[in-house]
Amino acid sequence: MRRFTTGTVVSLAVVGVVLAAVVVTGVLRAERQPNVLDVLLPLVAAAGVLLRERYPVVALVVVSAAVVAYYPFARLDGPLILLPFIVLYTAADRGHLIAAIATGAASLLAMGLGEAGGVRHVDDSTFVMIAGWVAAAIAAGGVTRNRRAFLQEAERRVRDAEHGKEEEARRRAGEERLRIARELHDVLGHNISMINVQASAALHGLKKRPEDAESALRTIKDTSKETLRELRTTLGVLRQVDEGAPTAPAGSLARLEALVETSGLTVRTQVSGPLDGVPVEVDLAAARIIREALTNVSRHSGSKEARLTVSNTSGNIMIRVEDDGPGVAFTEGSGFGVQGMRERATALGGNLDAGPRPEGGFRVVAALPLNGAS
Repeated sequence: MRRFTTGTVVSLAVVGVVLAAVVVTGVLRAERQPNVLDVLLPLVAAAGVLLRERYPVVALVVVSAAVVAYYPFARLDGPLILLPFIVLYTAADRGHLIAAIATGAASLLAMGLGEAGGVRHVDDSTFVMIAGWVAAAIAAGGVTRNRRAFLQEAERRVRDAEHGKEEEARRRAGEERLRIARELHDVLGHNISMINVQASAALHGLKKRPEDAESALRTIKDTSKETLRELRTTLGVLRQVDEGAPTAPAGSLARLEALVETSGLTVRTQVSGPLDGVPVEVDLAAARIIREALTNVSRHSGSKEARLTVSNTSGNIMIRVEDDGPGVAFTEGSGFGVQGMRERATALGGNLDAGPRPEGGFRVVAALPLNGAS
């Protein structure tokens, strides 16, 4: 079943009222003999009004021409003049403002010339009133169009804002997943690697050198305990349920000695400058980078020794980890360890270089600006 729009219903109502008024005018003026234009022009104007929603400019021209021709040439002079105001409003409301102004001005000009050259149907005050109604109809159409455009723009901005919030939420969720993955990699990767190395040493020396196996098992015990503690701490931070007093995080420059001990390597450490009062983000990133670099030495370099230099100079925390082992071929961007270290450094506005040393071995150098932490 076809549904009529509000504009169609209004058009039908107005056309019905105007045509009925034309018929009543013919009855009241029975002394006048109607001609064919008394029937044809009202029907043409009525058809134009009914088409105004779909073809506003065509309706504007047809109705205006029919009404302009009606009064000089028809005989009954019914209230057909109401119809042009409707199509003028519709044309302006649909964005055809120039067409509405041009047609309104042309209609008034034709009416003025017709009144000046023959029998006058309207006096001066009526003509001015008609001109005022023409201008008002066009202005009303323009106002409603501008208001509708304003509301549509407001709705679009609201939709864009909602879409922007969704995009921001997805971006933050992605960053959070990356952060969680990086934290878990840093917490688990290092210590489990140490457990694996020490377990292999224990199995290898269990029969030949039991004292070394005992030391390796003790290291496994301590490392696994440390792993569980750090895992609980990390998950507590990620869940934001840690409401206790703030303490130095498990990965911290304040615990640099303990951090080095868990590597299972002989590390020659050199510290320059104060490491207390470092922003939490820089402190955590520095500890994670040191841990990952020492883990890589233990797992890949073939060396049992490493050199670690940490300095606080010129507003930067500088970290250098080097070894002399034969190592493995270095590929830029390979593995999640180097990638994670580099992401931690760049997230703070710093940088990290990792690669083989010309004299042999491997080197990791990181610069973390203290003023890059928020």
